[in-house]
Amino acid sequence: MNLRCDVVIVGTGAAGLYSALSLPDDTNIHMVTKRKVDESDSYLAQGGISMLRGDDDYDDYFEDTMRAGHYENKQDAVEVMIRSSNEVIDELISFGVDFERDAEGNLCYTQEGAHSQPRILFHEDETGREITSTLYRRVKERHNIVIHEYTTMVDIVCEGNVCGGIVVADDSGELSVIEANDVILACGGIGGLYRNSTNFPHITGDAIAIAIKHNIKVENLDYVQIHPTTLFTKERGRRFLISESVRGEGAILLDKNGNRFTDELQPRDVVSAAIWEQMAKDGTNYVLEDMRPLGKQTILNHFPNIYERCKKEGYDVLIEPIPVVPAQHYHMGGVAVDLNSESSMKGLYVVGESACNGVHGKNRLASNSLLEALVFAKRASQNIVARGDTGLSSYFVDFDEYKNLEEVFDEYRDMARKKIEANQSN
Repeated sequence: MNLRCDVVIVGTGAAGLYSALSLPDDTNIHMVTKRKVDESDSYLAQGGISMLRGDDDYDDYFEDTMRAGHYENKQDAVEVMIRSSNEVIDELISFGVDFERDAEGNLCYTQEGAHSQPRILFHEDETGREITSTLYRRVKERHNIVIHEYTTMVDIVCEGNVCGGIVVADDSGELSVIEANDVILACGGIGGLYRNSTNFPHITGDAIAIAIKHNIKVENLDYVQIHPTTLFTKERGRRFLISESVRGEGAILLDKNGNRFTDELQPRDVVSAAIWEQMAKDGTNYVLEDMRPLGKQTILNHFPNIYERCKKEGYDVLIEPIPVVPAQHYHMGGVAVDLNSESSMKGLYVVGESACNGVHGKNRLASNSLLEALVFAKRASQNIVARGDTGLSSYFVDFDEYKNLEEVFDEYRDMARKKIEANQSN
């Protein structure tokens, strides 16, 4: 059955949920997600969320972000993100997000690679889960928001260069249309296109593929970030990430002989390159990460989930190093958007990892992803309210085009993969 709403949001990660919460509570909102609400990469984010620590920190934070991005960042977007950080953090706290605090109740900050000082808020080693699950609780309190789980976006509905909804398939394969005045795509990155990634396998670059199909501008598709440290396994599938914060708190990287071989606090692409070089020298499939310099209490209190997962895999980080290897982690490219998160198609907004607003440049600074996603998700919602779009007056959808859904999805994945690979070879 076809539905009609004011705004439809694809994705229930941090960007999608915050978009919904940033719209007025009389806005009729429908949200769709491929799997369960909590099966988004936002829930997997371990490290934390960056914030500006006063005016004296602005120049350093700006420079850290630009330097990590190889100075290919869009400076106006970086400024918007940094200047908006305190407002976003204040709102997250008002929603009930429980960031780490000291005995006096002051917020605690940690430091990660390529940051010149500690400016990262965290909740143990599962900050993404804490933020996203809190946003989800707030969304459930809103009577104007309906969430459809196990519902996959198959296409967008558009006429000319105006978007007016999406085509979806439910878990049984039944097709329908959700008409909307505005569409927000918050459906994640491209990890599912890779053999080894820290992402959920069902996150397969859908926004990029649909943008390519409809000649919507995409940008920097070759800017794929590899995370230096994921727990080594011979099994295929999603890699377990060993947070950047672990190295920020003092963990070191060792070669097969137990010798330190790099500065662990360099940007991720630099550390990844150093690890690959060392693996080639040593003839190994991994290097070692030693968490023992952190001390027992820091490991158990700050990184309890990493400790438990490593223990489950047969490694006791309190007494031995663990094998780690780089894996695909994040995509700085995506659907090109402006500072209000609108794509080159009117009424189609893209936020989070699906979007490319230029904040990250060629390489993302650690813990800027959650902040960037939230800042520009809110700006999308604010622009929707300010402009008051009315959607499409008429449209036509041929459901026969999507009869074999698996072929459709394979076609989309291939489009995204080929475009990314073509950009990487140039």
